[in-house]
Formats: sequence, structure tokens, C-alpha cells
Amino acid sequence: MNKHDFNPESLMMTYGYKPELSEGAIKCPIFQTSTFVFKTAEEGKAFFELAYGLRQKSDTEELGLIYSRINNPNLEILENRLSLWDKADDCAVFESGMSAISTVLLEFLQPGDLLVFSNPVYGGTDHFIHHFLAKIGVHTIGVMPHQSMEEVKAMIEASGKADKLAMIYLETPANPTNNIVDIADFSLLAKKYSTDDKQVLVAVDNTYMGPLWQHPLQCGADLVLYSATKYIGGHSDLIAGAVLGNAELMIRVKTLRTFLGNMVSPHTAWLMLRSLETLKVRMDQQTKNAQVVAEYLNQHPKVEKVYYLGLLEEGTDKYTTYRKQCSAPGAMVSFDIVGGEREAFAFLNNLKLMKLAVSLGSTESLAEHPKTMTHAGVDPEQCKQMNITAKLVRLSIGVESTKDLIWDLDQALEKVAITESKNEVLG
Repeated sequence: MNKHDFNPESLMMTYGYKPELSEGAIKCPIFQTSTFVFKTAEEGKAFFELAYGLRQKSDTEELGLIYSRINNPNLEILENRLSLWDKADDCAVFESGMSAISTVLLEFLQPGDLLVFSNPVYGGTDHFIHHFLAKIGVHTIGVMPHQSMEEVKAMIEASGKADKLAMIYLETPANPTNNIVDIADFSLLAKKYSTDDKQVLVAVDNTYMGPLWQHPLQCGADLVLYSATKYIGGHSDLIAGAVLGNAELMIRVKTLRTFLGNMVSPHTAWLMLRSLETLKVRMDQQTKNAQVVAEYLNQHPKVEKVYYLGLLEEGTDKYTTYRKQCSAPGAMVSFDIVGGEREAFAFLNNLKLMKLAVSLGSTESLAEHPKTMTHAGVDPEQCKQMNITAKLVRLSIGVESTKDLIWDLDQALEKVAITESKNEVLG
């Protein structure tokens, strides 16, 4: 019989795990241990040589178990399975999405370098870029959603630091407006500024699409990042992050992770292994539900505008990029309510089924107010340019019955009293 290539969802239950090494247990146990016993001193020496990069690994050699800060069976199996979705050489899992993001930026940027990044980005990322990177002498250029590639090139050249460009960091679709950028275009831009001595990297935060609906590495990115708290974890019961890419880059990421000590615990890794088994089932249902919710909101008289990939107008550049990069419109729906903060808060305070909480990608539907919550620390003028206003509400759609979700939205919107105040409408 010919060899069969299984789909990732079929391998999430078994890939990388050998039951015979764990008393035949069908599921991987939690390896809740800090250290591992070497068979011989020679074996310990060989393991450390590989862990510290003192020699190259042979074709038949595997990195041995040393200490759970370096590696652990739960961590390794999880990383092997996550790599399948993005067809990556390797994966590194972290204790939070921000630890994954900050580790990548710290490893590949140094004082004097230039970072180009898309806007908007998650509030924590925005703070790290504007406050921490500035402290260590990294120069940054933020690209606004309306700017063309020619404008981006002009900004890089005008900075006088084109030769110092080290990384392009993209968040697409962006939190919270679902703004989408063309990864392939930015990849070509990175190649333009790369030299024989230095590669300009493209890193993409793919949290909004999860590992199912968009694959940045296949679009030309060098690194893909996730807040694994979201769809990968998927149950609002853990915090984690992940980075994936080619072997050469991932060695650097994992080496820094070893010395920062910001990997996930065995228990968190085990929880994510459990979550991966239902990842596709959950995400398929979530995007189906979100499409129904977006269509409903798009027709509601108290909703001014809906930000959702499934509602992009055909024939536009954004629609073309979406169709090229994504296999589904996702499960994140944002909308401008008619009015401002008062109306947005009234809506949020009257939800019954959806929960008023930040985060996203979980089985339960969540709602929040980006301007005063997740993006409270973003510069107000930039928020205005990115349409993160007082009237914007962000929804993360879960796996509930769409009938119940629509009922909840309907009754909450019904309780919103629309004022005629110009200031309120402008938000």
C-alpha cells in the first residue's frame, strides 16, 4: 500500500508519542519532573554538548532529556504536533504570548537596528515596541493600515536607517480591527533590504487566525507567532505562546528561551496537547458561528460598521489579500456601535450569554471594549487613525448555538438608547 499523508487533525492524538515508553498509556502522561537521570556520565556529556551548541547533531541523534527548563517530553511532543499545522521545521512554546513575542524581538534585534511594524498590534506588543525597544536603542517605524508598499519604502528610506533594517513585524489580521496586510509583499520588501551578510526577517503574529485559517510561513514569512492562550489552548484555562520557523532560526529562539527560562510548564504543555485534539472541530464551528453573527450585525440599525474578513468587498485589494492568504474569515468580529462609549458600555453590560472579558479564541464567546481595555495604552492619536474609537466593540465568537448568540446580541442592542449628540456619535 502506498504511503499516506495524514492531515494534521488526524495526527493530533498520537504524533510524536510512544505509548511503550509510558507503560502503554494511550495518552501522554504529565512528566512533572525538574530533572532527568542520565544512564552514564558519557551520555550526560553528549546531551549537554548538543544543548549548548558545542557540536553538530548527527543524523541519528536526538536531543536528550536533561532538565525541564531545556526540554521535557510534554514540551517536545507539543512542539512536534504544533509544527505540523504550519509545516514548520521546529516550534518553541512559551509561558505566554508576550514572552514568545518579546523573546523573538530580543533575539533578532540589537541597538541601532530598525524595526518596521504594522498597525494596529496587540496592546502588549505596542507597549513593548514603543517603550522597551526604545530604551535599548532599537529604532521603529509603524505602518498605518491605509499606507501602500511604496509609502512604506519611502518611510524606510527617509529614516536614514535603511541599511539597519533587521525585521518586519506584522500582525495580520490585526487586533482589534481585522485589518489585513499582504505577507508576500512585505516578504519581498524584506528581501530587497537583505544582504549577503544580513537577512531581514519577517515575523507574523498569527493569533487571530490560529494555526488553521492562515499559514504565514507558506506566504513568505520567516517566523510565525501565536498567543497559544487563544485557539490553541481554546478553553480559557491556560496561558502560553508559540514561535515556529526554520531550523536555523529556531535554534536561536530556543537557545535564548533556555537562558530566559520562559518555557511552559509540563502541566500547561499537557493541557495544550489535550486542546490540539479538538482544535479543528472547535475552530470550524467558531468561524461558522462568526459568519452568522457578522451578517446579523451588518444589518442592525444600531450598528454603524462591522469589521470582519467575511464582509470585505469583492474587487478591493484587502479582499484579494484575504482570499490569497486565508482559508476562512475567522471568528473575530468587531463593530462600531451607533454612538460612543456610553452606548458601547450599555451593550456590553446587558449581554447575558457572552461574557465581558478580554482574550479570544475560546469555546465561550467574549466581548470587550478595545479603546479602554486591551488597547488602553496605545497612543490616542494613533488609535483614532486605526479606527480604535470609543464606539468600537470586539467580539470573540465561541461554539455556542448561533440562535442563542443572536438572541443575546439582539436583546443587548435593544437596551441601547441611541443619542443624537454629535460628540457621542464621533466617539
